[in-house]
Amino acid sequence: MNNNSKRREALLYHAKPTPGKIQVVPTKKYATQRDLSLAYSPGVAEPCLEIAKKTENVYKYTAKGNLVAVISNGTAVLGLGDIGPEASKPVMEGKALLFKIFAGIDVFDIEIGTKNVDEFIETVKNIAPTFGGINLEDIKAPESFEIERRLVEELQIPVMHDDQHGTAIISSAALINALELADKKAEKIKMVVSGAGSAALACADLYVLLGVKPENIYMFNSKGLLTKDNPSISPMQMKYAREGKSISLEEALVGADLFLGLSSGDLMTPEMLLGMAENPIVFAMANPNPEIAYNTAIATRKDIIMATGRSDHPNQVNNVLGFPYIFRGALDVRATKINEAMKMAAVRALAALAKESVPEQVNIAYGETKLVFGREYIIPKPFDPRLITTVAPAVAKAAMDSGVALNPIDDWDKYKEELLERLGSDNKMVRLLTNRAKTDPKRVVFAEADHLDVLKAAQIVLEEGIGYPILLGNKEVILELKEELGFDAEVPIYDPKTQEEDQRRLRYAEIYWKSRQRRGISLLDAQKWMRERNYFAAMMINEGEADAMVTGFSRSYPSVVKPVMQLIGKAPGISLIATTNMMMTNRGPMFLSDTAINPNPSADDLAKIALMTAKTVRMFGMEPVIGMVSFSNFGSSSDPSASKVREAVAYLHNYYPDLIVDGEIQADFALNPEMLQAKFPFSKLAGKKVNTLIFPNLESANITYKLLKELYKVDSIGPIMMGMGKAVHIFQLGASVEEMVNMAAVAVVDAQEKIKRVKNLEIKF
Repeated sequence: MNNNSKRREALLYHAKPTPGKIQVVPTKKYATQRDLSLAYSPGVAEPCLEIAKKTENVYKYTAKGNLVAVISNGTAVLGLGDIGPEASKPVMEGKALLFKIFAGIDVFDIEIGTKNVDEFIETVKNIAPTFGGINLEDIKAPESFEIERRLVEELQIPVMHDDQHGTAIISSAALINALELADKKAEKIKMVVSGAGSAALACADLYVLLGVKPENIYMFNSKGLLTKDNPSISPMQMKYAREGKSISLEEALVGADLFLGLSSGDLMTPEMLLGMAENPIVFAMANPNPEIAYNTAIATRKDIIMATGRSDHPNQVNNVLGFPYIFRGALDVRATKINEAMKMAAVRALAALAKESVPEQVNIAYGETKLVFGREYIIPKPFDPRLITTVAPAVAKAAMDSGVALNPIDDWDKYKEELLERLGSDNKMVRLLTNRAKTDPKRVVFAEADHLDVLKAAQIVLEEGIGYPILLGNKEVILELKEELGFDAEVPIYDPKTQEEDQRRLRYAEIYWKSRQRRGISLLDAQKWMRERNYFAAMMINEGEADAMVTGFSRSYPSVVKPVMQLIGKAPGISLIATTNMMMTNRGPMFLSDTAINPNPSADDLAKIALMTAKTVRMFGMEPVIGMVSFSNFGSSSDPSASKVREAVAYLHNYYPDLIVDGEIQADFALNPEMLQAKFPFSKLAGKKVNTLIFPNLESANITYKLLKELYKVDSIGPIMMGMGKAVHIFQLGASVEEMVNMAAVAVVDAQEKIKRVKNLEIKF
């Protein structure tokens, strides 16, 4: 994508369909006059009076306890510098988004139009009664130090400048584990710092708390080593200034154990790295280019332990590992501040988490066989679902132990359950899915690439590193649309109907004919069919010239299913093809089956659909908990529709006793744990959170997923084909660009699994 196209896409993202990235959503009913009279006048007077009697009641009757202000004056925005408060608003909204999706925290972003420290502080103090906590963002140093210091002292709610402390907390966790792997002690290491801004100073301060000696720290700014005879350095920098003459960065690095980079790219040469001590620790965190490139560094020193700020290398120091969960823990105990004990608790919790066994969901997301504590895994991954239940409780407990918690937690198990419930309201699964696809991209045929939306999806798939598109369709139209989109990357384009593809088309036709000539297929039929894109695409996969295909944007589902079933067919040992839709609900991902293939499955079919869906759920790193739904509950009806569900469940209980599945059960009981426990405590689903529903027929499944999608704007990935011999997936007619990108990611992950299975069989035999 050229720069103009990228710029346009970024602007459209922020402008459409609604300007900005966040909105206020009511949390109470408001349908009737009674509701409104409770929400406002006269009913609202009652909580007002209760708060007037006792100020702490504001946490009981308002959203204050889960509301954080992200505040900036726009003086140090990203890499953009002093661009002003209005221009900083998109960034602050972005930070608000991260708070919400990672920790369930609501945010108002506030941009203040002053550079005066006193005015800024006074403004924040005056609005502080609205909020449970304050996250300072993108405020230039040294003013940021004074602003944070005074607000922490003068307010009785948590205040943190994440630019300073976020990197410090995450990298401190990495340092604890790096020192252990390097067999070094913090108090004995020599540390060199490139950068002397707020983040570098905050890192140094926290490292000192871990045991690093200030006298062993060599800190450089853009002009050289900080020395005590330099009157231009700030008081915060002076504590790391050294006596004597200045030396170069290269000289300082000789024999150094730790290099911390928070400056600019490519400052460290391989020669400098070679001069460091044995088992050097290098945290090169300049973005987008580290102080030394990761590949260069590991090629230079095999004993290196390295972290960067980039997601495409091991050990990413990402602030999202910290701030959402630190504020979560602080808010939940109504901490009056975020103190050093709470920061250090977050540090140690992150360091300890990296040593624990990694959930399969995380291994899958990052394309790893097994992530294990070591040089390439010293801090947790940002998509690790355990972060909220590890870091937030550690911070909350530290707040209690240090005497700053006004609402201590008594039941930690219950608290962790509440934290897990907060994870269900976003699209983490989509991020996990695309991240896994990126670990091993595959060749994906887009069979309808001469449609603008399909081509746009293919462009995103390529640019995001999800897969390598192969475009089918009218070549002239595709090239025109590519130019319109700014899609300037060279990708294969084939039009099966043109003379240009005669040789390939005839080859495919003969191969197909030979495989089906005794089943009523003539060579002429095969040649005719290969002019159709879906037949052509399917043969590309059969012949190993592509790994996956996606199609169906412009044609009905049945018309697209037919050719892929004829050419590709079922996987070995599979007697039934079915589909599932993964719905991104506010309770987490829900899998609904069968949504597209089997109109009226038998009991045997339902059991097979349940088993295939369970396998698909596990492919996404989740353990299936399956409700076989009906209009009946556990034998309350003898209708054939309910009976076949009951029969399928009996079969699964008998032959797959370890599978968590039960029914027949009504959908509300399946999804409401309290109702289920009270009425049917004997069920295998009792005490479990159902994440998979198997429907008795196609119409109920299809209607349900489409109702969820349209009425509640629930994102859907699917229908995901199950049981196919190759990675073939079919869009719903008129799918959105986002849905097609997600389906392409599913196709890539499916291809990864199928290729892996074939390789395992080859090894076995």
